[in-house]
This record gives sequence, C-alpha cells and structure tokens, in this order.
Amino acid sequence: MRRPRALVLPTLPECALVRLSEIAELAEVPPRPSLGFSDERLADLVIETGASVIVTEGDQVRDSVLSLPLDIVACLGPPTNVDLRLAAACGVAVLHPAGRDPDAVAELAIALLFAVSRHVVAADREVRRGRVYRGRVPPSERHRGIRLAGRTLGLVGLGRVGRAVRWRARGLGMNVVAHDPYVPEATLALPELLAVADVVSLHVPVTEDTRAFMGAVEFAAMRAGAIYLNTARGALHDLAALVDALRRGHLGGAGLDHFEGEWLDPAHPLTRLPNVVLTPNLGHATGESQAEHARSLVEDIGRTLRGEAPAHACQPVMRVGESL
Repeated sequence: MRRPRALVLPTLPECALVRLSEIAELAEVPPRPSLGFSDERLADLVIETGASVIVTEGDQVRDSVLSLPLDIVACLGPPTNVDLRLAAACGVAVLHPAGRDPDAVAELAIALLFAVSRHVVAADREVRRGRVYRGRVPPSERHRGIRLAGRTLGLVGLGRVGRAVRWRARGLGMNVVAHDPYVPEATLALPELLAVADVVSLHVPVTEDTRAFMGAVEFAAMRAGAIYLNTARGALHDLAALVDALRRGHLGGAGLDHFEGEWLDPAHPLTRLPNVVLTPNLGHATGESQAEHARSLVEDIGRTLRGEAPAHACQPVMRVGESL
C-alpha cells in the first residue's frame, strides 16, 4: 500500500521532519510567500504533489483546497487560516498543537511589561539615532519609568498562562490579583480588578462573551496611568477605544502581541504612539515551543493515519477512509 504524501509548508525542526518521513512521503515545496500560500495556489500544489496531508502555518485553507481529496490539515499554529466548518463537512481532520506554551507566553508578557514601563524601545531608538542628549531634557527624565515592585498586577484569566505570569510577577515583588469566573481563587469581579490594578494583563480565549469585552467603559475604569497588556488575541479589545485611552493619556502605555487578521496597518494610529510596544504574535515563538508543537502535531498525524483518535483536533475526526 502506498504511503500517504505530506505537503509541509512551514519550517519544521529536523527531528519532527524525520519522524514525519517515517509515516508519510514528503513532497517538494516551492519557495513560500512571506504571508503563506493563497487558497488557490495551495490547491494547485496539492494537485501537483498528490498530497493527502497538509502541514500549514498561516496558509489559506478554504474551499479550493478543501474540495480536494484530503485526509488531514495539520496547523502548526492556531487554525485561524482554515475554514473549519467546511473541513468538518468534507470529513477532513484539522489538527493543532497541544496549546500555547504557557511559559513562553508568560515570559513575553513580562518582557512587554518591562519594555513599556521603562520605555525600552523609545530609548533604544534614541541611542541608535544619536539623539540621546537632544534638547534640554536629559534621558533620565525623558524616559523616567515606574518601578514594578510594590505595584499591583491584575490578571484577567487565571488559566495556565495566567498562573505562569502570576508567579513571575510575584518574583518581581508585585501584588497579583485576578478575575476569572471559572477559577474560584480568582476572587475579584472585573470592575474591582480594573479599579485597583496598575497593570492589567489579558489571558482569556476569544468567545462570544469575551470578544471586544475590553472597551471604552473598561479602559475608562482602569487607574490613571495604568499599563494594559494583551498577549492573548486582538479580538478581545476594542482597538479604537484603546487608542483613544492612550491618546488622552488616561492609560500610561500598552504592550500588544496580536492583531486581528494577524496584521496591523503601518498607518494605524497605534503605530505612532510612543508609549506602546507592538510584537507580531511572538508569544509562542521560541525554539522549545516550536519543537514541542511540531512533535505533538506529527504524533497526531500518525494517530489519525492509523485510524486512531488524535489528541488535539478542531472537531470530531472521521477515521481516514470513512465517509460522512
């Protein structure tokens, strides 16, 4: 029986590629566009290679691809690029890694907190441009930040990432409070948390209840000069309301690691605010995270091809060869 053919679009660690090559034949892939393959171009590649398994990260997997005889679409990152309803209707298994690496995301949250509270990015830019001593205001006054020890960090969401942030913040000498209706030890209601926190950090998934739940009312309820962090998803806040709160000076700064559509227009007003630090979804971007995610994804591909239930799938998975 011929082995299935796999089309591997993102770069995988060598150990994951070796393991995948043991269970599937690896197809040649042309140079990948910076934003990934379009649905139409990816469909052409599937036809050209005869692949029944696709490993993707950001490539568009819509009707052109899903209309083809596929068994598996395995996403190295969140499956936001896949039409999940159509995949389920077509009986295509959509696999994803075990989840975001809580330690890696927590470390980035703390990095953004330092960068915002101590004006690291703006100061670095001045040093590189030779403008440290411009004007009459010395850099120690122009970039005067806040000391985090003794401040209060408010965690919105106390799951794996929230807990990983909590112990790190406590190690910095911060007082930590939390809001999470599903965790008994997170005792504060959201309005109470916003009223006492010097830093508010979001660690919740996007649901009907949480989409844009941080809006004008919530930002106005935060303490004057407070810092807002979001290393979860851009859909959790009203971006226009956040920009307004920053422009008015009510908020002291913000650190954001995600934007809806995975992209922020360079002309967006947010990019012109000096008290904001922006990163492009780097919470899980460590070598360790990538290796662990790739390993778990390849193991799930093997389980699915053997007719076993994968550990992490976006919907109930049909056994390979079965029909709806």
